[in-house]
Amino acid sequence: GVKLLLHGLCSNTTVKSLDLKGNNLRTVGAEALGKLLRQNKSIRSLILEWNSLGVWEESFSFFCEGLGANNFLQQLDLRNNQINHQGAGELAMALKQNTSLQELDLRWNNIGLLGGRALLNCLHSNKTLRRLELAGNNVPSDILKAVEQAMDHNQDRHAILSETQNRAYILNKEILSLKDEKTKQFLDLMDTIDKQREEIARSGRMSAARVGQLQEALDEQHSIMNSLKAKLQMTEAALALSEQKVHNLGELLNTTKQEQTSMAERHFMELQQQKQEGADREGKLLCDLSAASEKNLLLRNQVDELEKKCKVQQDQLFQIKQDLTNTTAELKLRAVQAEERLEIEKRRFKKSLEDVESLRLKEVDHMTQHIEASERSMQDRIRRLEAIRIALEEELSQVKASALTERGQAEEELLKVRNQARLEEQQRLEHLEEKLQLMTESRDEAQNCCLKQKQMVAEAQAKAHQLSLHADGLRRRIEELQQDLNSKEEEKVTEVNKVKVELQEQIGHLQAERTAQEGLKEKIAALERQLKALSSNHREALLDKESEISVLLEKLRMKEADISRMREEEAQRASFLQNAIMAYVQGSRLGTHSCRK
Repeated sequence: GVKLLLHGLCSNTTVKSLDLKGNNLRTVGAEALGKLLRQNKSIRSLILEWNSLGVWEESFSFFCEGLGANNFLQQLDLRNNQINHQGAGELAMALKQNTSLQELDLRWNNIGLLGGRALLNCLHSNKTLRRLELAGNNVPSDILKAVEQAMDHNQDRHAILSETQNRAYILNKEILSLKDEKTKQFLDLMDTIDKQREEIARSGRMSAARVGQLQEALDEQHSIMNSLKAKLQMTEAALALSEQKVHNLGELLNTTKQEQTSMAERHFMELQQQKQEGADREGKLLCDLSAASEKNLLLRNQVDELEKKCKVQQDQLFQIKQDLTNTTAELKLRAVQAEERLEIEKRRFKKSLEDVESLRLKEVDHMTQHIEASERSMQDRIRRLEAIRIALEEELSQVKASALTERGQAEEELLKVRNQARLEEQQRLEHLEEKLQLMTESRDEAQNCCLKQKQMVAEAQAKAHQLSLHADGLRRRIEELQQDLNSKEEEKVTEVNKVKVELQEQIGHLQAERTAQEGLKEKIAALERQLKALSSNHREALLDKESEISVLLEKLRMKEADISRMREEEAQRASFLQNAIMAYVQGSRLGTHSCRK
């Protein structure tokens, strides 16, 4: 059935997750899975827990070849699949070729020291795997620590790659925007140059006409004066616009400060909420541990009760043995008395012998029936004890399953908390970088405006020098205008310097916020370490409980062996009694025949 299902999924492009947990997959299933991994390009998660894929090495190697050829699978669960160190070597070879797998769970297999070393060696070439679970595989602690370090290195590398990609994308956007702005500025400059050339040509024509007619020159001077006044008005308007821009920049700075304060408050509140959530989760974990301890106490009480019942049954068996010995003694006494009576009555009454023999036969039948009834009652008790033992084994399996599910849920919650914290930090950093980009763009616009105004002032000075030949009064007025422009330029420079100082202060504040965020990251790492310690303690407690359960199972097996021995002894004794009774009956019949003869 699995072969047909996986053959149909080879050409499927919509299924993203496949769960085949507890389906007893073996050789055919492993080969079909290898073929699926070679051909399918849509499945991202594959769960194969509680199967037997690692029992046959050839089929598992085919599965590993398919995994090495696949570049789309991201999550693979191979818990409880009886994978040995050779299977781990095949997996290591597949991981060297695979470039997409991010999570691999190999808990509760038989990997051992050699398999752990093979997996550790393959991690030097695999840079995409970020999570590798090897608990319950008899792998030494130094190899587990080295694997954890490799996983942390891969996670850091993935985070750095994502950050660099985001920054490269942002820088590309900035470069494109700067290119567009520069092209616009270049076009504006070309337009102004063309206009200036046209004006220069016009002024040359006008100067040729002025040589002929002074009156026209005076009119032209009046027109030039009017144009200068208009240009002065334009410069004043440009200065007013620059002042408005500076004012707008100040308002933007104030708004950014307010946003920074609000973001800091929100960050503080979120940290408090995270701390409260961590405390609540720790309380839940403690409650779960207390519930597990209570379950263990109940199991111990049940085991004590079973031991008491076994003791009671042993006492009953001892009493039954005593009854049997008493009955055998009574039978022997009765047999001796009967023999004496027979010896006495043989001489006197032959007819009474037949009556006595019939009475003896009846008594023997009655004793055999009593012994069979006692054996039946003992068998019923033994069956009841076996039913109780089976119920206890089922309860133990349920407790194990619940503990495994609780541990899996706790690990999933830890992963979710880590992912959420990382996403939030990345979003905040991106928001702050965008604000910095906006501030730098506004600063560049202000500098461009200042440069344009300087160019306009230089053009006005050149025109004033050309017109100085015609009117000295105009020169004085132009000098006064130049002084005014210089003062305004100085004011602009001072304002630009103030804006630069404020931007530097904001950059310092942002750097301080970054340092604070780094401290928060360290706190989060400490909390994660605490959670790891709690999970390790929980695992140790589970291992202790499993050892206790194994001890209890061994005790139950010993008791079952004792019960079986008791059964055998009772059966032997019953057979001995039956043989003795049959021998006695046969001896009595032979005696009667001899007397008759």
